[in-house]
Amino acid sequence: MIETAYRLSLFALYQFTIALGILLFPLALLARRAGVEFPLGRIVARLGNAYESTDAQ
Repeated sequence: MIETAYRLSLFALYQFTIALGILLFPLALLARRAGVEFPLGRIVARLGNAYESTDAQ
């Protein structure tokens, strides 16, 4: 039961970060021109890996 709740909350967080990345994309493009990069890609990748590892168990 706790594993299922953990997996569902991790999946929801993963989906939220993807949506946040899509919403912040124009701002990220402007920031990149200024020389600043957002670490959102790394966050999405880490959450994706964490979700996949819970799915494999």
